[in-house]
Amino acid sequence: MSSQNEITIDGKPYIFEDGETILDVATRNDIYIPTLCHLKGTVPTGACRVCLVDVEGARNLTTSCTMPASNNMIVHTDTPKVIQARRFVIALIMVSGSHNCAIGAAKQDDWTDYQLDVMEYDKTTELCDAYGICKLQELAYKYQVADLVKELNLTAHKPKYELEDVNPFITRDFSRCILCGRCVKACNEVVVNRVISIGYRGIKSKIVTSGDSSYIDSDCVFCGQCLEVCPVGALIDKKARGLSYKWEENIVRSTCPYCGVGCQIWLHVKDCRIVKVSAVEDGAPNMGRLCVKGRFGYDFIYSDERLKTPLIKEKNGFREASWDEALDMVAEKFKKIISEHGADAIAGVSCARSINEDSYQMQKLFRAVIGTNNIDHCART
Repeated sequence: MSSQNEITIDGKPYIFEDGETILDVATRNDIYIPTLCHLKGTVPTGACRVCLVDVEGARNLTTSCTMPASNNMIVHTDTPKVIQARRFVIALIMVSGSHNCAIGAAKQDDWTDYQLDVMEYDKTTELCDAYGICKLQELAYKYQVADLVKELNLTAHKPKYELEDVNPFITRDFSRCILCGRCVKACNEVVVNRVISIGYRGIKSKIVTSGDSSYIDSDCVFCGQCLEVCPVGALIDKKARGLSYKWEENIVRSTCPYCGVGCQIWLHVKDCRIVKVSAVEDGAPNMGRLCVKGRFGYDFIYSDERLKTPLIKEKNGFREASWDEALDMVAEKFKKIISEHGADAIAGVSCARSINEDSYQMQKLFRAVIGTNNIDHCART
């Protein structure tokens, strides 16, 4: 890094590394610049225009996520000109669809009719599931967009595309999509499934999958990474829809139970019951990624078919037993088989939901105690 790499932001000098953008430098130094389309670790596009800043010497305001930092550059992030531009951009996004988040951004005389139209489209009378975690809602409050919408007499647009609800995992609400492209980046650059893209042009633009087919008919593997990064209510966890809002949840960090990788997850708990799962963004080893099982496969916890106590089979069926009785019986059976047929007459399979440490202990048991190499790991769940 050159010793001359210095940029001034809001009157203070900061050192930057080669290749960093204005937003990178600002974020690293806790300088607030709002974003909607920016996704860490992906190529910036400047699609949302919310991160506008004023660079001295530039003809127009510029998107901080795409502008490379340069030596002696002077940047202003909160001038009246910048704030006014951001307010206008956010206002346009707010009225671009059914952003029914109760901020009053569409307080015209027909607000009630608008609300009813949104409810009919969403097939629910509940608030948007992103309420409380929606980045657009947050910015609309922060920049007091409601007054600007009313002042400019902007009218909310009605949905152009039908809500997609035909798969078991994700609801796609096109009326709330702001075309930020974060789901496209997540699919193509983060998990590299290459299923999602932006289709059509102009006012007909929409997020499409595999040539504008539904999720269920596309090549989607339902990892839910698009769901993870959506900043608004356009992509909703179908299994969790309407079950809770942010302020009702207790967030607990845990480890995914499905394999030995050890992916870090957040359990969203309401009334002592898991309502949804999300990924820990900076948690190793998955760093914000999950597979379909880790994100959506938590139902087994509450299955009525789960065994809660050991069962021993007798002539008239199974009977409940204590762990000591069950384990003693298994040990005696193993000893008998080994004495009569040898250790290789026994084989074991470690469950795919076992953590690495448990699988290690099981192979140690079979190889060092029982005396056989007949031990495998089952990848099926």
